Amino acid sequence: MTVNKVALNTGQRKRKSMPRKKTKAFTRDIQPDRLYNSVAVQRLINRVMKNGKKQLAERLVYDGLQSAAKKLKVDNPLDVFEQAYKNIQPHMETRSRRVGGANYQIPFEVKGQRQSHLTIMWLVAAARARKGMSMSDRLAAEFTDAYNGQGSAVKKREDTHRMAEANRAFAHFARG
Repeated sequence: MTVNKVALNTGQRKRKSMPRKKTKAFTRDIQPDRLYNSVAVQRLINRVMKNGKKQLAERLVYDGLQSAAKKLKVDNPLDVFEQAYKNIQPHMETRSRRVGGANYQIPFEVKGQRQSHLTIMWLVAAARARKGMSMSDRLAAEFTDAYNGQGSAVKKREDTHRMAEANRAFAHFARG
């Protein structure tokens, strides 16, 4: 047996750890919705949809936007949606990372697809958490609150930002 084979058999050969392959996340091209011609509204409709009932989800979202616009006395419901969307959108989040045997919550900037995903997820979750009214009324109430900078979805964003700000001391762990 040669020296190489002996080293392989005994496990004494030092292995270099290679970084994991960075793969690009799969993103779907979503067609804009029928009424407002907006991709963000279509994403919201898809998130509200249950069991493939897209027409029902469309009706709920459109009715919610219409009644929120009427309640806020705004002409265009899309303006209500866009302002509410901006008020919910997160800019920072924390991710757990293990460094030296301890887990740290490390703040990261949120960009692009993840940012819109979190925004819509929080909006729908906040609307579903409201009880005692129809889904279109819940969506309308959540749109109204988010437009005014209030409500559960905006609170979720503020909590996320507060958590990231509190853990800013660990930001140096993000690089490396």
